[in-house]
Amino acid sequence: MTQSSTAPQVVDWSAAAQIAGRLAPPGPQAPREELDALVSGLRGAAADAVGHVLETTRMTPAPRGEGGSAALSPVAVVDRATWARANTQSMAVMTDGVGAVVAEISKGATSPGAQMAGAAEIGTALALLSGRVLGQFDPYSGPGRLLLVAPNVLQAERALRVPARDFRLWVCLHEQTHALQFGAAPWLAGHLSGSMRHLVTGMARTSAELAKARFDKKVITIGRSVLATLRGENGTLIDGMLTHEQKDELADITAVMALLEGHADVMMDAVGPRVVPSVRRIRARFERRRDGEGRSSFDVVVQKLLGMDAKLAQYRNGAAFVRAVERAVGRDGLNAVWAAPENLPSAREIADARAWVRRVHG
Repeated sequence: MTQSSTAPQVVDWSAAAQIAGRLAPPGPQAPREELDALVSGLRGAAADAVGHVLETTRMTPAPRGEGGSAALSPVAVVDRATWARANTQSMAVMTDGVGAVVAEISKGATSPGAQMAGAAEIGTALALLSGRVLGQFDPYSGPGRLLLVAPNVLQAERALRVPARDFRLWVCLHEQTHALQFGAAPWLAGHLSGSMRHLVTGMARTSAELAKARFDKKVITIGRSVLATLRGENGTLIDGMLTHEQKDELADITAVMALLEGHADVMMDAVGPRVVPSVRRIRARFERRRDGEGRSSFDVVVQKLLGMDAKLAQYRNGAAFVRAVERAVGRDGLNAVWAAPENLPSAREIADARAWVRRVHG
């Protein structure tokens, strides 16, 4: 699934992919035998995780053609550069149509120089992010695919000093839960991309700041807003560019992202020590690392600049919502959230699970 080459674009996505891939750091070194074992171990863990995720979540993926499949999605074990390039493709899909709006407002297509400025901004940010992502389910490439970033998994398990087999399975439980979320709710990918496009195109139409800016500045600002919105950031520099309605839209997108991340976090631990013997130790050490333990001052600054603090808030706010709903109506009651777009929690409800329970369950 890619943008049409003839559609107006605000970013040269091909250039963004090249920049992201070229700037992505290579990751930790290891002997060939260890790297081969890492790749095969991640593939095996991804396959093992499927049954545990289905059992624990009590969710069922929608049928996908005749015969079905034991897998929730194709699995790709990748390096950092491949992950970064893949995300430019996803962002191109999620922002399809934005270029046409900008061209309409500015009475002309985006210049090659302005497209390259956007490509440099986004490519550089993705290259920096590529060293921090363990895995990702990408719903915007065909039927969707699970990306496992091998060098980051290796680096994390070394830093945390946890059993490799347990940690790899634990990571795959999280990512396969994401695959199941989109598999059980086939409308979800379109809902998210539609909400994203509506927000960003609305910003391009209504922002007085953008209207007065030079054209190249418009492109860079939109590029930044795309990244910030995909990360679900509130209270950022783009906040001042939003109308009240757009702030509500962004808050609701953030709430959905919090649900997805928090649900996966809760389910990966709910599988329990019978499957992942060191799960409690892994979680404790992982949370300390999320909070910055062992990181240099420079790394902490980079994390803030990339919006990782906002992402961390998504995990924790979403997990608190999931646990509160389960206490009230159980896991099957929670799963009503995947039935239809109107069952997704609003920004207010993600912070008040009882309000969601009253609205959905009465």
